[in-house]
Amino acid sequence: MVNIGFICEGDSDSFILKSEKFNSLLLDLKLNCVGVIDSGGNGNLLPRNIDKHRQNLIRDGAKIIFILTDLDEDQCITKTRIRIAKKDDNHVIIAVKQMESWFLADTITMKSILKGNFYWEYPERENVPFETIRKIYLDKFSRGIVGKDEKKKLANKMINTGFSIQNAAAHPNCPSALYFLNKLKSIN
Repeated sequence: MVNIGFICEGDSDSFILKSEKFNSLLLDLKLNCVGVIDSGGNGNLLPRNIDKHRQNLIRDGAKIIFILTDLDEDQCITKTRIRIAKKDDNHVIIAVKQMESWFLADTITMKSILKGNFYWEYPERENVPFETIRKIYLDKFSRGIVGKDEKKKLANKMINTGFSIQNAAAHPNCPSALYFLNKLKSIN
């Protein structure tokens, strides 16, 4: 078993990483998650902030640390990696645009939530995938993902309905989810 830890930047990321299905995947890959730290937004994923989170995960036994971030408005994955300042024990995983694009890529779970046919051809081309999902949901059910903290509600709904990294990675146009899954597999 290799001890790993995660630093992420939001509710969706944190819910995915803490989900039972994701942790089952880790166990299958002989990986043990020692912690998930939500930095509270991409502005908080600066080197000075990441280092304290890294130190906490290392103290808890992490040998490898994954940093999950969104590309957001950055134009280049390489520049985002440089901004985060890669260390030897870090793997930086960048979702093209935003992590919720992985939800659009999980066709199986989206079909279940929408109770019908669904396929989104280019999930990582959506500027704000959460808004895309909200509009799809509104069109289908004549109501939105209601309530306070809509992103949290969506993430919970996706996780509870069966979202998996494997499903998102299987989509032919979601390379960041596939990259993440392959990085996890490559550790052992």
